[in-house]
Order: sequence, then C-alpha cells, then structure tokens
Amino acid sequence: MEEQYPAHWEADVVLADGGTAHVRPIRPADADRLRSFYSRLSDESIYFRFFGPRPRLSDKEVARFTNVDYVTRVALIATIGDEMVAVIRYDRTGPGEAEVAFLVEDAHQGRGVASVLLEHLAATARERGIERFVADVLPANMRMTGLLRQAGYTAQSQFADGVVRMTLDLTPTDTSAEVRAAREHRAEARSIARLLTPGSVAVIGASREPGGVGQSVLRNLLAAGFTGPVYPVHREVRAVHGVRAYPSVTAIDDEVDLAVVAVPAESVLDVVKECAEKGVHGLVVVSSGFGETGARGRARQDELARIARSYGLRVVGPNCLGIANTDPAVKLNATLAPTVPGRGKVGFFSQSGALGTALLQRVAQRGMGISSFVSAGNRADVSGNDLLQYWEEDDSTDVILLYLESLGNPRKFTRLARRIARRKPIVVVKSGGTPAGHSAEELGLPDSAISSLFEQAGLIRVDDLIQLFDVGQVLAYQPLPAGPKVALVTNSDALGLLAADACLAAGLEPRPPVNLGPGAGPSEFGTALAGELSSTDVDAAVVIHMPPIPGASDEVAAELLRVSKDVAKPVVTTFHGHLGMHPALRVGTGSATPGRCSIPSYAAPEEAVRALAHVVRYARWRAHPAVPPPELDGIDTTRARSLARTALAAALAGEATTSRDTAPIAAADERTTGGSRGEAVAASPDGSPGTATTGPSGGSSGEAAVTSSGEPPGEMAATSAGAASGAPAETPAGTPTGTPAGTQSGMPSGTPGGGPDAGRLGSSGVFAEPGPPVEIDPTELLSCYGLTVWRAELVRSADEAVAAAEQLGWPVVVKVADPGASRRAGTVRLGLTGPEMVRNAYTEFAVQLGEGAELAVQRMAPQPAVPTVVGVIEDPAFGPVVSFGLGEVTARLLQDQGFRLAPLTGEDAAALVRSVRAAPLLFGEYGYPPVAVGALEDLLVRVGRLAGDLPELARLDLDQVLVGESDVMILGARATLRTPAGPRLDGGPRRLS
Repeated sequence: MEEQYPAHWEADVVLADGGTAHVRPIRPADADRLRSFYSRLSDESIYFRFFGPRPRLSDKEVARFTNVDYVTRVALIATIGDEMVAVIRYDRTGPGEAEVAFLVEDAHQGRGVASVLLEHLAATARERGIERFVADVLPANMRMTGLLRQAGYTAQSQFADGVVRMTLDLTPTDTSAEVRAAREHRAEARSIARLLTPGSVAVIGASREPGGVGQSVLRNLLAAGFTGPVYPVHREVRAVHGVRAYPSVTAIDDEVDLAVVAVPAESVLDVVKECAEKGVHGLVVVSSGFGETGARGRARQDELARIARSYGLRVVGPNCLGIANTDPAVKLNATLAPTVPGRGKVGFFSQSGALGTALLQRVAQRGMGISSFVSAGNRADVSGNDLLQYWEEDDSTDVILLYLESLGNPRKFTRLARRIARRKPIVVVKSGGTPAGHSAEELGLPDSAISSLFEQAGLIRVDDLIQLFDVGQVLAYQPLPAGPKVALVTNSDALGLLAADACLAAGLEPRPPVNLGPGAGPSEFGTALAGELSSTDVDAAVVIHMPPIPGASDEVAAELLRVSKDVAKPVVTTFHGHLGMHPALRVGTGSATPGRCSIPSYAAPEEAVRALAHVVRYARWRAHPAVPPPELDGIDTTRARSLARTALAAALAGEATTSRDTAPIAAADERTTGGSRGEAVAASPDGSPGTATTGPSGGSSGEAAVTSSGEPPGEMAATSAGAASGAPAETPAGTPTGTPAGTQSGMPSGTPGGGPDAGRLGSSGVFAEPGPPVEIDPTELLSCYGLTVWRAELVRSADEAVAAAEQLGWPVVVKVADPGASRRAGTVRLGLTGPEMVRNAYTEFAVQLGEGAELAVQRMAPQPAVPTVVGVIEDPAFGPVVSFGLGEVTARLLQDQGFRLAPLTGEDAAALVRSVRAAPLLFGEYGYPPVAVGALEDLLVRVGRLAGDLPELARLDLDQVLVGESDVMILGARATLRTPAGPRLDGGPRRLS
C-alpha cells in the first residue's frame, strides 16, 4: 500500500436503500477499475460531468485521476464487490478552497451513494484545512445541485456563462448534523427491514439429519407459516423435509431475499460470495466456529463481515440463534427456537445465542407477545444500534428490550437511545465483561459510570433477565405513571405491609394499604381500586389478590380490568402468585396474546413494586422535555483549541520545559473569557484535601502549577503536500467542468490554522497513534470557558511562604504541593492569619517531609463551603465523560461519583449533582449550609462544553471545587492533553462500526 495512503478514511457504509458499500481513497491500482466504471456510464452522466461528450478516458487521464497526493488532491471511491460504483474528489484551488465533483454509475443513482461520499470527502477536506467546496454545475444537472443544497451546509450559488457556480461552506452546522443523523437513521432502519421482512428465504446447509442446525431452522420456518417461498440448499440431496432442495443458492430460479447459513465455518465465506452473486439482501449465520474459538476464528469472523459488507449484504451473527418477525404478513421464524411468542408490541434483541431459546420460552410462558426478535451472536455486523434505528419507526413496536454483552459504538448507542427513549421505553440488561467472540472492545469505564450514562440517555437498566421481563410487561400493557404516589389494595395485611416497605425502599410514596380482608370479593376489590385511582394523590396502584381458599378469582380479575381500563394510571398485581399475563387479566384482541390495558401479575408484591419503580423513574425522565445544551457567555473555543495545539506542538518540539517556579498562575480575582497570559504548557496538581475539612466549613485550597510531565514528546507532525504537490493542474474525475481544476496552492493541513482535525495527523497524512500524555496547567484553558483557578504560590522556605501570604492576603492556607495531596490526610493547614502561623505550618511540614519540601500558599476561601471534585476523561468508547463527587474522604473512599456524557444540558448538570449519595450535603441537610448549587451546575455545563469541544483533552481534574453560599471556587486544577488517534466514535461521517 502507498506510503501516504490514509487508511483511516476507509469505511463501510449503509446506503439509503439498506444495502452496503465500501468507501476508500483511490489508488493507482484502480486504473482498470476506473476504466470499467467509466464504460458503464450513460452519455448523460458523462455530459453532466465533463460538459460534453467523452466516450472514453485516455491512459493519461486515467493515470492522473488515480494518482493523487491525498492532501491537495483527494479522491474517494465507493465499491460494491470488486466494482467501483462512484467517485468523488476535490482539487485544492487556493487557500482553504477546493473544487469538488462526483460521478455515480447510473445503476446505483438514487441509492444515496453520492450523499454519503460527500460526507466523507467533506471530513477529509476539513482534515486537510479545506474550508469551502466550489462546484460548477450545468443548470440541467438538478441531481447534483440538490445534493449540495440538501447536505445541511451553508450553500451559495451564482449563475454565469451558462453554469451554476455553487459554494459550500464545510463548517459543520446543527443542520448538517441533523441531515446526517436522519440519513443514517433511514438507511440503517431499511437495512434491518430487509432482513426482517423478506419475501423469500433460503436455508443453506439444510440437511436431512434429525436435529441438525439447518434442518431445525427449516422446520421452524415452515411450522411458523412463513408467507413466502422457502428454499432448502444442499449440495447432494433433492429434498429436505418434503421441500425441493437446490445444490446451491445460485441454482434457485427466483429471487432470494434472505439466506440462513448453517454450514461449517470454513465454508461460510464461499457461501457469502455465492449469495452476493445471487443478489441476496441479507444473511443470518447460525454457524459457530468464529470469534468464540480464538484468533483464527476471529480472523474468519472479520473476513466474513468485510466480504459481506463489500458486496452490499448485512449479516446477523455468526454463532447466533436467528431472527423472527411475528407480523401476520410475514410470519418469520428463522431461528433455532421451536417456540416463538405470539404477536405483541415488544421488540427483543439478544446478543447471546445460547440464551436465546430460553429467553423466548420465558417470554412465551409469561404470555407476553413480541413484534420481532434478533439474536446477534458474535455481532460481527448487525448490532443493537441497528435494531434501535429500525424499532424507532416500527409502528408494531412500543417497547424495546435489550440483552447486551458488548457495545460496539457506545457513544452512538447512547445518542440513539436518548432520542428513541423519548417515544419508546428501552429496558436493558448489560452483562459484565465482553465475550471473546464479539467484535467489540472491553469497556474501560466502571460499571457505575455505565449505569450513570444509561440513566442520562433515559435507558431503564435492570440487573437481570427476570427484571427485564418484569419491567417490560408493565411498559407493554400499562400507561406511564404521572408520579411516585402508589395506592395499595390487598386482601392480606402482611403482604400489604411488605408492599409498602418495598415502595419506600424503591423511592416510591405509598399510601396506607387498603386491607379488604381474606374474604373480599369482586365488588370489594372493584370499589376499593376505583376509589384509590380516582384520588389525585394516587399515580399508580398495586393490587394483591392472594385468597386463602379458591373463590371468584375470575370475577375479581374482570372487575379489576373494568375499573382500570379507562384510567390513565398503571395497575400491577400479585394475582395468585402468577408470574406474567394471567389469562383472566388479559384484554382480548382476537389473538392469543394480551392487548393494551391487560394487567401484569407478579409472584410477590416486592417484584411488582420493583418493576413499577423502574417505570416511575423512566416516566419522570421522559416528562422533562429534551433541551439542547444552553448558550453560554464568555466562551472562546477558538482560543482554547489554539492553546491545546500550541501546548502539544511545544511538547513535540521539546519546548515544554517550564518549571514549577515559573509556571503561569491565574490571579485570584481573574475571570477572563478572552485572551490569557502565556502558554498552558506546565502541569498543575490536585487542590487541597477535603480530608482536612471538618463539618460544613470545607475550607481548603489548591495550587495550579506543577512541572510538565516529563513524558517523551508526542507525535505532532504536520502533513506534507505529498510527492505530487508540484504536479501540474488537471481535470479530475468528477470535476463538473471541462476546464482544469486549478492549481494545487494553499497550505496543507496539519499546520496551525488548518481544519478542526489538522493537528491530529502524522507526517504521512495518516492519523497517528495516540500521542504520549502532556500535562499542562489548564488555567488559561479554563479561562476560555469563563472559569477561574484560584492563585497559588509555590514556596521552598518559610520566608517565601510568609512573603506569598503577604502578597495574597490573609487568611491563607499552606499545603503540600503534590498532585495526590487531596487524597491524604494532614497535608493542609487552614485559616492561617499571621506570619507566625505560616512559619509554624511550614516548619511542621519540613519536619514531616524534609527540608526543602515544596509547599503551596493560597488564600483561604470564604466559609462555609462544601468541597467537591469535578473531572473529565476522554474515554475511547464513550468519548468525553464528566464526573462529579464530593471531596470528603468518605465520599472518595466509597467512590460516590456520578457521570454524564459531554456536552451537558442544564438538566444533565442538575441530575449529575443530585446523582451522588452525598448530594443532600449541598442542600442544607445534616448541618451543612445550603450552597450555590446553581453556580455548581453552571460550572459543570462549562466543563462539559470544554470536554466536548477539545478531543485533545485526555483528562481534567478540578480538585477541589469549593461550593460556597454564593459562588464556586476552583482551588486546584490539572489537565492532560494527548494527540488523538483519530476522530471520536460517532463524531465523523456515517460508517458502520
């Protein structure tokens, strides 16, 4: 492969019709592929491209078109199988500007190929410092003008000399992000629809062997009454299970939409190619022997996904149970499970093939219905994200249940979930760890952080599969509650008290139980329930019917249904200890599965309350409207990015040699929002220790300057113009004009002032590995977001300490200048009001730490105040994550922290503050004073904005942040920058994970 070939530009993409293609930079070896592509173009396509006839490309033109420098001249192609189906390219014509054009094979026009190529080319252009695309278009070429206008970027057009000149500003906008997300949603939803609504199915590997995998799938397909033709494929036999068999999928005369592959693993890749030749839309690979078997199997699995996607196919599996759709118009059971639940409103996704059969049986035993089911197995291609896209617009699905063992693109998962959960509840079980066979990396965040991020997205995370179905059956059949107030109607005093205790433990507000006694019948239950539901102090009801002797149970059930069906308040029961949808509590729909307003039953009252509590919390989240992050004053993102890049460049050049004595420190009263002093190239430590705080005072300090990390310089080279930078101008393939595309002038990216991704490239133009960490003093950086770090002076003698105190103003604190000091007791002296106290404090530390120990002097913060800790980490999977906790030693020891994805809305910040168990200390409880929680939330929003804006920010620690009665004070701050390896997950153009 060419030395400068930018491999990180390659991507598998989903097209508008649900098919797939591969996007990659063009290479000299594509010459014959380009000729073949050109030969299939219509005269009209050629005319729109070249403004005149051009029946063939000369060898010289082919050489020019396929030899680019990937900097000033870039071309991307889309391939399906071995064929090129589209090309898009730009040629730099001046500083920040390039001419763009594209060409799509006629047979693939209208599939969204050009729009996805434009997304990818725009990303590469920004990476190379290109800010604008210019295109000359014939007025009749409405398809191209429409594409450019509908991309979501700011577009301008002028008409002159018979052509329309269009200029596209490549700065990402909210509109361009919305357009990209909408196209992604439609494409991925359609790709799953093609799998779940096939017109015909082939079972490849369907043998006569009883109990064989292929025969089991075939038998289940036929037994379910699949509405289309089913084609067994076996190389030797003429019929399987009474159905004519074919020696290969290509031997089938009619079209095949879906193929279920049940052949040995070593034969799967050949089958995939045959299916691609046949024009199959999707594959379900139930065969094992892939990633779960080790390195060789993992390589085979990766090749399976690569080949399938390159030919336009989506793949479920391998090593999966299969897929099912209960729609009467489809009746698809392409699984190994003989039992599939009836029709319902629940979409169910499971990554475990082994658990799949048991899970489906459990759903069926409960009497619940499903709309569709997908078991992804090793998840080589189709993932939970794809199913979320499909179920979002599927009218047959009201509730989504997920059993996840891994997350391929966690940031995208939370983005989709946050949007979809506004309309449809999502209940998820996330197992610990990632199975060896999955095409996903192990998550680096602790499980508590993942729970926090799920909560932010509106997901209902439960502990196990029993709870998954417990919560699912409430959501599927009952309305959402308006609040946490719960009525309890029971015929057992003991069970009513258990239910009340369970409500309190779950954060609900139970009313006193209405005990009807063991002999209560239908009228008593009906009257009591109706009275409770009519009260404005009731949001939901739990009914317990556990008669000591058999009685009129069906009549009681009928009365419960009659009373509750027209009330917009959920009702759950413990009805004879039955688990699931009791037949007597079902609303008839004309089918075997229950209808809306059916009442779910649980084996014990505690289980009913637990499920209801999950639903109450979800309803509370959903009741708050979705709002974007707030507009903030005092934000200077441009300067912040410049500071980060300057610091990284200085480290690379070996210039990050600032010592602790000379590191820049912000003045105590400085709250600059524009220009700052110096370059942020030195590291800062933790702030003062919360362990020195007693009661509500919390007064402690932190310094903001320590040495640079001492790490070797990171890779931060600028991209060169490439070997072809001096080549003459040319007319590139895809340029919509018959004249040369212009000269190759302008600065290549990778230099200061380039595009948003300019600083992330290695000298070859390829994204480098993540650079080494570079610790900085973030004072300047924080000032760009309206945040001020309190000034601290570093001292090495008692005289220096006194002089610093005189300069800062009394009272002061003296503390150990060590990044880890805030985690140790006895490392700070508070409330020092005179020189003698400062000298004594310094002497005590000198005895403790040795003569010449480095200490920090900082002005004492106003009291009372509560110490907190705010942090940011750039997680490889989730992206920037903001953490919050209290600074007290107990909170640290218990790891009492909350987490949210950046950027934060005001609601996110408020929820983050309240998510920690020690949050009551901020609201005036337990003897602490009420503090400025609003100011704390504003700080969190600003920190989240900083984290979202700067992918170079690998870590930020604000330790401590004192929350006073009227403001917040950042006493200590340190940060680590790092050159990213590439764009954030879910942060660039559309691509399959």
